[in-house]
Amino acid sequence: MTHPNVEAWTRANAAHTDARAEAAWAKDEIDWGVWGVPESELNALPDVAGKDVVELGCGTAYFGAWLKKRGAARVVGVDPTPAQLETARRCNEKFGLGLEFIEAFGEDVPLPDASFDLVVSEYGASIWADPYKWIPEAARLLRPGGELVFLRNSTLVILCSPEEDVPAVETLQRPQFGMCRFEWPGEGVEYHLAHGDWIRLLRANGFEILDLIEIQAPADAATHEYYGYVSAEWARQWPAEEIWRARLQPGSS
Repeated sequence: MTHPNVEAWTRANAAHTDARAEAAWAKDEIDWGVWGVPESELNALPDVAGKDVVELGCGTAYFGAWLKKRGAARVVGVDPTPAQLETARRCNEKFGLGLEFIEAFGEDVPLPDASFDLVVSEYGASIWADPYKWIPEAARLLRPGGELVFLRNSTLVILCSPEEDVPAVETLQRPQFGMCRFEWPGEGVEYHLAHGDWIRLLRANGFEILDLIEIQAPADAATHEYYGYVSAEWARQWPAEEIWRARLQPGSS
């Protein structure tokens, strides 16, 4: 049986991500999330020049392409959805950036221990994989002193979301205690934790937390045509997205 997330992203690739992939690969400026906030404003990434990077849940791999353009020595994209990887390979051939791709889930990556300086996930494993499995896997893949940077939906926006693709409201819709696995009918399985759970999980796997960046939608932002789970007006008042940055402490891998 095909995993529900692979089914969901096969449909998404046919509906819109394939058509948008080449334009995303062509960009030089890194930006983040639904609102496209520039990295130059957020400063979420370490210097990647000469570094080895693995992206868990790479999708069509535009984010990895941006990192390669920034001087990353090696970029490996890992994703479980063949259709997404086919799009990524087509773009890689067109742009000639030399990315590598592996078909696998973020919880179980067939790559050696301590092979990378940076693990990144931009709405990949960060929400689509079990954090109690993919965070230890990220720690295993990193060299001591390497960094983990991931973008996810904020805990707050999940608490204020009645259901998948119904815009977040201004009141709490679900309990925070016990939140982890969310199965959205027809849309796959996501994982969302409270901040305290994230802190404990990262520390238990040898990470020092460096930053938590709560993203505000810009004043001129418009509600996204595909990702209607939150309006721009809501996200100008409360963070709908957040970036975590952590470093693997020596002796932890």
